[in-house]
Order: sequence, then structure tokens, then C-alpha cells
Amino acid sequence: MVNRKATEPCYVLGVGMTKFIKPRGKVDYNELGFEAGVKAMLDAQINYDEVDQGVACYCYGDSTCGQRVFYQFGMTQIPIYNVNNNCSTGSTGLFMGRNMISHGAADCVLVVGFEKMFPGSLQTFFQDRSNPTATTNLIMKETRGVTNAPGAAQLFGNAGREYMEKYGASAEDFAEIGRINHLHSGKNPYSQFQDEYTLDQVLNSTMIHAPLTKLQCCPTSDGSAAAVLVSQSFLDARPHLKSQAVLIAGQCLATDSPDLFSRSSIDLIGYGMSKTAAARALAEAGATPADVKVCELHDCFSANEMVTIDALGLSAPGKAHELVRSGGITYGPGLKVVVNPSGGLISKGHPLGATGLAQCAELVWHMRGWANNRAVPDTKVALQHNLGLGGAVVCTVYKRGDGAAAPTVSDAEVAKRTLVGYNPATQAKGFTKAQVKSVVSKKADSEWARQDTEQKVESRF
Repeated sequence: MVNRKATEPCYVLGVGMTKFIKPRGKVDYNELGFEAGVKAMLDAQINYDEVDQGVACYCYGDSTCGQRVFYQFGMTQIPIYNVNNNCSTGSTGLFMGRNMISHGAADCVLVVGFEKMFPGSLQTFFQDRSNPTATTNLIMKETRGVTNAPGAAQLFGNAGREYMEKYGASAEDFAEIGRINHLHSGKNPYSQFQDEYTLDQVLNSTMIHAPLTKLQCCPTSDGSAAAVLVSQSFLDARPHLKSQAVLIAGQCLATDSPDLFSRSSIDLIGYGMSKTAAARALAEAGATPADVKVCELHDCFSANEMVTIDALGLSAPGKAHELVRSGGITYGPGLKVVVNPSGGLISKGHPLGATGLAQCAELVWHMRGWANNRAVPDTKVALQHNLGLGGAVVCTVYKRGDGAAAPTVSDAEVAKRTLVGYNPATQAKGFTKAQVKSVVSKKADSEWARQDTEQKVESRF
């Protein structure tokens, strides 16, 4: 694989997201995408006319849903891409946007991820063609058999079983990961769930596919998140915003190697590509796993968090459960790296197309110092991992533009700096009609494209 040298740095200048909610069919995707996109542009203090290219990220929807969302900001005739890469869709859009900027194709890219899901476990939509993970499922059937549990829970649960067999992890170790994520989500105002549970409650909740109980599995969710990516020259023209711009210091999108079919349950859920992507992203950023103080990783199930801690190099090989046992992944005396301060997919929720951008938003808030209720001292490097079976994984390394450790900024100070008048890292609030007017296109706006979306969104605030 040839690493094309990037010609210009890429910064995340603005982020925004909706609350993640249970999928009840009450909120449509165009409303979700509108809310997150407006928030990201307000955060970046830009107008849609400054956006050169748009990337829309979703898994469940007809073609050109992206245009339906973006036309609400303006019909400026820019390129708009529709991206579907399973659960790594949002960060795939992030990767595309960074490539555009780093290679000179754009100075400002808006990436919006959104998902309107169906209740219950993920289902296959097309019954008349081969499933893209059919080869993966065949290995599972031949090695561990098939049960009536949801397919994804079986794949990831089997990886957890293999981790226990190989390295001595226990059911309690996986439950502790669930407990920690539910605990963390109490500090995230956008989280779908904010209830705390004891270890026993996690262990004794409904068994889905051992060792995974219900409180160790992510829910289906509706939600949206967005990011504004900009070039060095775009940022240099706005020096007053440099303190909030966060550098994408390293990034890698990787896919599977033949190891996927090694007949190992751990390899079957993308361990190899996660390991490769993390190593390459960290190397590009000039960082090591030991430098990482905050990590948002793809914990669709507690078993995947365990395996991924290992793959990212946050623990010694086969020792992730020891890091969990020692309190190494959460706030407290044993802290080594805070994993999923947002509550992760398990508690924050997992609207597929939005997840990678919600992870981005969380880490950007940490690097700015805005996530003051869940800050990690001396954070200079943050790592993001977003995985989709079938398969693709994106790892992204964030640093501050000045290279310094993240400060801790008070809500009052953040409120002064923003156009929305509150701290979006600690308060999930909305925006006004005047604020919408400030970000939608001045030259090619269409109220027809918006219909009643703006009224619906603002009424929920």
C-alpha cells in the first residue's frame, strides 16, 4: 500500500450532533441531518457558501438522501457524495473529506452522518442476493456453529469466547466494560441511555450470546452528527478560530487481509485491519499508543472493546482484560487511557452513519478542553476507531494545532466563544431561526428544499 503524502494539514473546525434516541420512526433523517449540519456550521462560524464539497454518510436510505439533507443548507451545486461503509460509514466520510483537503481538492468540506433505523437487531434487507458477509458467516458456522441470537452478537460474542480461552479473561471482565460505558454516558448529554448499573446488574441482564448480556450490546438508534473540515489556508484566514481547530494528525482507512478467514473468531471481526489502521494512523501522527490519553473506539459489544484495546496497542497483546481489571480504562487511580468517555456505542447509541462523526465530535471537544465534566488531564493525543464488518475500519489521531495539552475551559468561557451561547460539549441544546439564517446559503437558499424541517427541529428545543 502506497501512502500518498498529504500536501496540506486538515483541521476539524466545527462539530455538531443531535441527541441519540430510540428508533420510533418519529423523526426523519432530513431533520436529523439538518440539526447536526447547522450546529457544525455554527460551531465553525462559517456560512454554507464557503463549503466546497459535501459528504453524506448513511446506511439505511435511498440513494441521494445526502442531497435531500444538504439542499436544506443551500443549493450551491457543489459535489455531494453519498457514502455507505457499514458501521464505519461516518468515519469513512471523515477520511474522504480529509483526503480532499490534504490533496488540494477543497478548502472546506462539510461531512454529515445520519441514520433513521428500525427497532430491534440489524436485519438483512435484500433477500434475493448474496449477503456481503456471507463468507464471514460461513466461517462462523463451521467453527462455532449458529444459534438463534442476532448474527452480530454471535460474531462478536464468539470473539469474546476466544479471548477468554486464549488469554484468561472472564465474563466479569466483559461486564465491567459494559458497566464503565454506562457510567461514562451520564456525563454525555447526547447519550441515548444515561442510567448507571452495578457489575452484577450488567452480568445478570438478559443473556444474548455468552458472554454478552443485553447491557453489553449497543442499541439501534436514530441520530446525526457532523463535522466541518478545513485547510491550513482556510484556518489562517480566520486566526480568531485557531484555538478551537483540532488537527487530524494521522488517519488510516483499512480493509481486511486474508487473515479474516483464518478460522479465528477474533480475526473474523476485523482484528487485523484494526491493528493495521491504528499503527499507520499513529505513525503518521508521530505518536505511540502510550501517548493516547483519550480513545473513542467501536464498542458495538463489550467483546469488541476488549479485542480492540488489544488491537490498538493500548494494552500488551492478550492483556486487555488486565487493563480493564486494574481500572486502566476509566477515571480514577488506575487510569491509563479513558476509553469511550462518551459512553461509547453501548450506552450513547449507534445510529450507523452518525457514529464515526459523533466519535469525532467527542474527541474534538476533549482536545479543545470543552468536555470539562469528563476531561482527562494532560491530553495531547486522542485516538478514534470506527469499524464496520464486511469490512472497513478507520483510525484517526487528533492533536491540538499548537501541540499543547488540552486545557480545561469553563462552560461560561465556551459560551462566550461560540455563536450558540452555550457549551455544546456539556449541554445538548438547539439554535434559533436567526442562527439558521446565518449559516444557510446567502446566494442559493431554497425554502422549498427545507419544507417544514426547520420548524420541526426548532420545536424540539
